[in-house]
Amino acid sequence: MATEKIAVPDLGEATDVEVIELLVSVGQQVAENDSLLVLESDKAAMEIPAPMAGVVKSIAINLGDTVSTGVEILSLEVGSKGSPAEPVEDVVKDEAQEPLQVEAPSPGASPASGKVEQFASTEFVVTVPDLGTDDEVDVIEIHVSAGDQLQVDQPLLTLESDKAAMEVPSPQAGEVLELLVKVGDKVKTGAEVLRLSAAAGGELVLVQEAPTENIKVPDKATDDPKSIQESEHPQSDPPAAQDTLGSADPTKVYAGPAVRKLARELGVDLALVQGSGARSRVVKEDIHAFVKTRISGAPTGTTLIGPAVSDVDFSQFGPIEELPRTKLQKVTALNMQRNWSTVPHVAQFNEADVTALEDFRNELRPEAEKKGVKLTFLPFLLKACAKALAEYPQFNVSLHSSGEFVIHKKYYHIGVAVATEVGLVVPVIRNVDTKTIYELSSEVSELTDKAKSRKLTLEEMQGACFTISSLGAIGGTGFIPIINAPEVAILGVAKTEIRPVHVNGEFVPRKMLPLTLCYDHKALNGVDGGLFADYLVKLLGDIRRLAL
Repeated sequence: MATEKIAVPDLGEATDVEVIELLVSVGQQVAENDSLLVLESDKAAMEIPAPMAGVVKSIAINLGDTVSTGVEILSLEVGSKGSPAEPVEDVVKDEAQEPLQVEAPSPGASPASGKVEQFASTEFVVTVPDLGTDDEVDVIEIHVSAGDQLQVDQPLLTLESDKAAMEVPSPQAGEVLELLVKVGDKVKTGAEVLRLSAAAGGELVLVQEAPTENIKVPDKATDDPKSIQESEHPQSDPPAAQDTLGSADPTKVYAGPAVRKLARELGVDLALVQGSGARSRVVKEDIHAFVKTRISGAPTGTTLIGPAVSDVDFSQFGPIEELPRTKLQKVTALNMQRNWSTVPHVAQFNEADVTALEDFRNELRPEAEKKGVKLTFLPFLLKACAKALAEYPQFNVSLHSSGEFVIHKKYYHIGVAVATEVGLVVPVIRNVDTKTIYELSSEVSELTDKAKSRKLTLEEMQGACFTISSLGAIGGTGFIPIINAPEVAILGVAKTEIRPVHVNGEFVPRKMLPLTLCYDHKALNGVDGGLFADYLVKLLGDIRRLAL
């Protein structure tokens, strides 16, 4: 057993920050990335995670102390797998060591770029790469077994998060010595996957992995809305939706970023939660206790999810079978419940005459086939929606949780709902306004195929400004889609029908497309909805307007 001294990581320009909460005690077992303590500067609160697993041997600081980068926090007793057999520069050793540098991933980095730790002279432990979330994910497939010979980038296992499945590739060629996980296990960033014996002469890949939670978003919004930097995690990081219980200002509550995130996920107004932490700080346990109390007896008028419908023994009426729901189906149901409960929906119904557009699309089909592109109606709809978002920028926003301002986006990323065997996913087409119809066709086809084969990455489902949900291939005369907060609007598209329309004194057959625009009445009013929908109908009715 070895003892490692853990120091305060690089705090940037912050110095003499206060220790406001100790989250561990002597003798406690901690896992890698478990929070050790909470620091608070004059600008933000931040949780300091454990860079390795171990048992707390001693704590070198007290509640209320002020610390800076490099100050010793505590000592951990770690086992052979908790610390490398040989010294590795990436591990925090003592207070004299250089502070850890938090390095943002490059824009083109893959979420499945792995990490290898030295285990012995030729043996290494492969760990789960950065998943972009601190949540646990499920191991749903294992592609190798002990004794297998691996090549670099060969898939090792498949993980399933709330919104996507992803493969973890081998960062090193060699032989599998031992699997450390099995199907059904739950893992997170940094968890050990397998032991690997590196191939002779193989190149060892070492990726510095600094704690991902050292730097946190400030607790309180700045006074200047323009200085707010938005970071959307649509689907993987729950939106900063407005609090749903009470009317007090949640920004004045004493709570850290992780607690605020949990409150947003559960739709809890922090102003109504009694804090049990130091100086009445709200901690995660307070949120869970609050939700448990409300579920068991929520007062009338609240919008928090109430008691579930009582289960019925249906077997008394005839034969039954219990079928488990996928994780994606359960998460989608939770998100839909939250969005329907917290967003006041208004639906605007319209019809667009797409006769000319469909004729034009048919004319382009031979040209599209030469380019290897299947030209559907969706790329035209994407371009029209991007044009409408630019014309009516009040739709290209998200509400800040304080309700004091909106965040106006200067880009046009549009999500497209795709039904798969395991549930609904929404890949995002980026910068729709800058791409041609043919480019959009290729990208839609590629992302749809990836969605159905569960190969979408988290990045490919993040950052949407607006969503299109189409049931055109199925039919129906219309439907009301649920807004995907923090977006403020969504477009529902039904099946095109040929109907008689009165034109120039006579009825003529026209191809009519039913549209339903749903928008958040907190952010937009009826006039906004009417103008946006009318403009979209004009664009689809005369495709030449897209060139204006």
